[in-house]
Amino acid sequence: MTTHPLLAELTLRARTEAHSRTSSACLCGATTLADRPDATVVRHADTVAKAHAPDTAPADLIHRLAAAAHLPGIFLPPLGESPVDLHGRLVTFWPYGEPVDPENPDTAPWEAAATLLARLHRTPAPPGLPPMRGPVKAALAVARLLATSRRGHAVPVLRAWRTLPAWARAETPMSDRTTLCHGDLHLGQLVRHPAPDGPWHLIDVDDLGVGEPAWDLARPAAWYACGLLSPDDWSRFLGAYRAAGGPAVPADGDPWPALDVAARALTVQTAARAIAKATEADRALDDVEQAVVDACDRMGSAPPQLAGGFAK
Repeated sequence: MTTHPLLAELTLRARTEAHSRTSSACLCGATTLADRPDATVVRHADTVAKAHAPDTAPADLIHRLAAAAHLPGIFLPPLGESPVDLHGRLVTFWPYGEPVDPENPDTAPWEAAATLLARLHRTPAPPGLPPMRGPVKAALAVARLLATSRRGHAVPVLRAWRTLPAWARAETPMSDRTTLCHGDLHLGQLVRHPAPDGPWHLIDVDDLGVGEPAWDLARPAAWYACGLLSPDDWSRFLGAYRAAGGPAVPADGDPWPALDVAARALTVQTAARAIAKATEADRALDDVEQAVVDACDRMGSAPPQLAGGFAK
């Protein structure tokens, strides 16, 4: 099979960057960590090269790289703040960090993730940083669903989408335009650096920006509301965020009035992606995907900002 020119060149650039920072012999080859339309990621030794989505705006990415570079102990810092152009894609370089082990959920760093988010949300946003892209990504997932299928499972998802306020559908600006947010928080966005057992850091600047901090808590909240995250893990995450002074929820009491809209939006996004992928692969939804679609069905019959998590 012929390797795509972008992947081949990215592999070469990762090797060159890795060797530029060490004089020792390197016996390891390159590893492709991801190869999707929106991101191609290659590792060589202790260096990672990432080709960002084709529609990435250079000015926005530069501001996001600068922000990550000046958030020591929160974000993994890039190896330089200027992307390079490679086959029409913007490419950035990063140190390698050890990711969360997906095969060992009991060691998931919920407290570390929450503490990093709280620190991020409390850090003043640098000037020029664009809006956080969370609502835009949710809208893109729904657009993909509409292009794939409007029947069957799509119906409750689209109905739930229509109940959301305009800002959560990326139709109007977010009311909070000052809080620094990650924009796409999940456990795959954490790594230990230095690998393999250094402190946890956030990664992926593609959605970094200013906006509603509740969005960064929304995916764990949605998983909890859908029955996919245990009450104990949710309590660990929420408790650590509050203990670190996170501003997205009140310091005590019911967090759902603050989280409900964003959690609903992330549930719709997850369900829309799941249906689109299943349709494209001509397969049935699995149990987890069906649980998210079922949550959308409940959401469509209950008004937004209902405390208690989607009328569980």
